[in-house]
Amino acid sequence: MTTLVIFLLTYAGVALGRIPGLMLDRTGIALLGAIALVASGIVPLNEAVAAIDLPTILLLYALMVVSAQLRLGGFYTWVAFRSSRLAARPEVLLAAVMGLAAALSALLANDIICLAFTPVLCATLLAAGRRPLPYLLGLAAASNIGSAATIIGNPQNMLIGQVGRLDFGAFLRWCAPPSLLALLAAYGLICWTYRATLQERTAATPTAQAAEWPEFNRWQSSKGLLATGLLVLLFFTPIPRELSAITVAGILLCSRRMHSRQILELVDWHLITLFCALFIVIHAINAQGLPARIIDTLAAHGINPTHLFTLAGVSTLMSNLVSNVPAVMLLMRFINPLQPAQWYTLAVSSTFAGNLVVIGSIANLIVIEQARPFGVIISFRDHARIGVPVTLCSLLILGGWLVLQ
Repeated sequence: MTTLVIFLLTYAGVALGRIPGLMLDRTGIALLGAIALVASGIVPLNEAVAAIDLPTILLLYALMVVSAQLRLGGFYTWVAFRSSRLAARPEVLLAAVMGLAAALSALLANDIICLAFTPVLCATLLAAGRRPLPYLLGLAAASNIGSAATIIGNPQNMLIGQVGRLDFGAFLRWCAPPSLLALLAAYGLICWTYRATLQERTAATPTAQAAEWPEFNRWQSSKGLLATGLLVLLFFTPIPRELSAITVAGILLCSRRMHSRQILELVDWHLITLFCALFIVIHAINAQGLPARIIDTLAAHGINPTHLFTLAGVSTLMSNLVSNVPAVMLLMRFINPLQPAQWYTLAVSSTFAGNLVVIGSIANLIVIEQARPFGVIISFRDHARIGVPVTLCSLLILGGWLVLQ
């Protein structure tokens, strides 16, 4: 009973994002739940350590190092600046922003793409007399959709790929087609919804933030791109992904000009802590046999939670209640390890679900917060105006893809 209470309180806190009266965020709440389980003796310390999936943590950490290399080398800023030169052709610029965001998010962390692209887009579009809103909404939507295509596109996919022991190539072949179609649908919806705004001209508003952005360094950016390309090639080999990734990350740290402290400061330690804490919390509830009892109860009422359409629906709902990483950690306990389609469906649906509402994805929140200093306000309604139809279209595309399998 104590385990169930701690689990429910932890997930309720993660869903709300805070505890009234305390300065705790989702990571702090999850960590507090894990500490309570260990301190109470429900999960012995050795079990808690063993519950953490180290290969997943290593892969996540290594990819953050590679992404940090590109960010410090000014690559993200350079790409955003180059694409913003298309401001005179708004539909083309929107296509470039969404295409680049999706492609880069499929290979690197989508949160980092939004963090790097948002301020540059705001500054250049305001200076060119264009309203940034449709482009920023396109950036957030595309980064979420594009990240669904690969195992390394976002944290929940990394977790699914590692725990499910999924092949990189097979994952790409199954998940890329619905992701590409969803991206095209999102582009069409934004073009139609904001057709007047895209053509609108405003007074040019130059900003002074450019001095704060990393200067483009051809050598450092080339190193990051080479490391990314090498990783993708290694992921198609039998070498464990986490070993390939951590080795490449170690090589990048051996730099003569870029301090390792600079790179490590860009590692998202909060996300890594969240993963570790949730591994312990989920282990505790799994040890009590609760997932098995839930499956038996649902089966008794004629509901199969591993049916692909049911799984996609539950994943979408859960991802918008507690965010996609905790939702995936909970739902993957129901997945059959011998049925790759179930893993693929969970990966794509939980990622597409991130576009539904603002809190569904960290990428959405990053875009909103990064745009605020430029005077660009994205309200819940602004996001929902695009997020709801984009998510519904994306899920319909996924449903059609499931029918064809």
